[in-house]
Amino acid sequence: MRAVVQRTNHSMVTVEGQVKGEIKQGLTVLLGIKKGDTEKDAEYIIDKIVNLRIFEDEKGKMNLSLLDVGGEILLVSQFTLYGDARKGRRPSFTEAELPEKAQELFDYSLEILRSMDIKVETGVFGADMKVLIENDGPCTILLDSERLF
Repeated sequence: MRAVVQRTNHSMVTVEGQVKGEIKQGLTVLLGIKKGDTEKDAEYIIDKIVNLRIFEDEKGKMNLSLLDVGGEILLVSQFTLYGDARKGRRPSFTEAELPEKAQELFDYSLEILRSMDIKVETGVFGADMKVLIENDGPCTILLDSERLF
């Protein structure tokens, strides 16, 4: 499982011109699910996301987590995080999980976050979405449940 985590002042996702999810200060997370990912991968990624110390403390140091600052999360599914563009010019998405299985793990990730009393918004799984992100910093972190980076 992969996540692109962006510290944001504001972000929202729309589908066909309709706002489906919107947050203020917090994290915008683009989440990709790979064939073979399990609930254990989701638990690892979610734990990392909510505990990343990427918010500034009173001294201006990145020392606080989303939990510390009471931030919100916009969680957006993005199979293209498993696009492989090493050969040719057109990415291959063969590593991305099939939509039915991916949605199960995406929904499980949402359940974990909501059980932590974090305000979580999302788009529509599998839809053509437009994501507006006001990245704060900018601060963008890449996570991978296989610890590849």
